[in-house]
Amino acid sequence: LAAGTPVVTVALDGPRDIVFSVPEDQLARVKAAASRPGALKVRVWGSDKTSPLVLREVSAAADPATRTFLIKADAGKLDVRLGQSATVVLDLPEVAGIVKLPLAAVLQQSGKSSVWLLDTASMTVKPVPVQVGGADGNEVVIVGGLTVGQEVVVAGVHVLNAGQKVKRYVPPRTTASPPAAAVPAAPTASR
Repeated sequence: LAAGTPVVTVALDGPRDIVFSVPEDQLARVKAAASRPGALKVRVWGSDKTSPLVLREVSAAADPATRTFLIKADAGKLDVRLGQSATVVLDLPEVAGIVKLPLAAVLQQSGKSSVWLLDTASMTVKPVPVQVGGADGNEVVIVGGLTVGQEVVVAGVHVLNAGQKVKRYVPPRTTASPPAAAVPAAPTASR
C-alpha cells in the first residue's frame, strides 16, 4: 500500500442527509421553493414513493470547477443506506405569463434577446426585446416582453427588417403522401 491510501472507511450509523448540487443560476429558486413545506422531496432509487426533505445547509461558495452549490437536506426517518442514489424533486409554483418558443425564434444582437412580433392587421414584423429565462430542450422560455397569444416569427429571423411584410407558412395540401420535408419560402410566424 502507498502512503495515504485509506484501508478502512468508518461510517456513523445515525441520521441521514441527502446531499446534492444545484447550479448557481438556480440556487435562489431552490432556496425560495424549499422554504415552502413539502416543496422539496426525495425519491430513493428503487422506490416510486417521494418523501419530504428539510433544507439543512447550503454551501457558502460554489464549487470552482462545476459552479454548483452543495446542499444538504435532512432525510428525517427515511430508510436510506449510506451512499444510496436518490432523485431530488422540487415542486415549483406555476408561473403565469411564461411563453415557450423554438430556439430559432430568438435573435441575439449586442448581448440582448429579441423576437420579431407579427402585426396581424398589416402582416408586418417589428423587433421586440424579450427576457429569456432559460432553455427547455429545443425551446426557449420567455419570461418577459411577450404575452400569450401574440404571434412571432419562428423561422428566418436573421433576414428580417423592421416593417417587412411576411406571410404565414401554410403547408401544401396534397392527396398523395406528404413531402419528406417542407421548407418555408419566407419567414414564418407562429402563435
